[in-house]
Amino acid sequence: MTTDTLTRTANVILLGPPGVGKGTQAQILVEKLGMVQLSTGDMLREAKDSGSEMGKRVAEVMARGDLVTDEIVIGLIEEKLTGSDAAGFIFDGFPRTLAQADALEALMKKTGQSLDAVIELQVDDEILVDRIVGRAEQARAAGQPVRADDNAESLKIRLMEYYKKTSPLIGYYHAKGALQSVNGMGDIDEIAQGLNEIVASAMT
Repeated sequence: MTTDTLTRTANVILLGPPGVGKGTQAQILVEKLGMVQLSTGDMLREAKDSGSEMGKRVAEVMARGDLVTDEIVIGLIEEKLTGSDAAGFIFDGFPRTLAQADALEALMKKTGQSLDAVIELQVDDEILVDRIVGRAEQARAAGQPVRADDNAESLKIRLMEYYKKTSPLIGYYHAKGALQSVNGMGDIDEIAQGLNEIVASAMT
């Protein structure tokens, strides 16, 4: 299916543990379907440097070393939803909690939009850890920069945090009939094909 045959937009959430490649896959959807990736970290950095009223709030909170509130993040998302004619949005890293999921649902209704798919990239944790550690070791050997916490112990802690916070979201969206799954253990092209089929179907 090409973008020429798409008749409407689609808004999707990507769920998956750290290191599974959500950012890479989101970028592929951006390039292939003309969607916009909404990454919480990117939005906060962009707002902080924008000089807008919301940006000043973000800068003040970050300067204090405090966590940015859900209210601010939802405000930033609302600005994006109402200020773009993109072929849909990819939520990457948000929501992370049930409270955020409820807030996002309310915002979608407020802006007259819908959430068309929630896609979980399913993985085998042990294989994922081995894969990330292997990539980090190859990068170090090649003199390339790597994350300091790309080691087995730190990765397992990050995975535990992810599942503790995100497991309720899996049930939440499953109960709404919105949850779909893609095997996150394939290569980049295989995963991209699975995601593209789901998103393109939501756009028809």
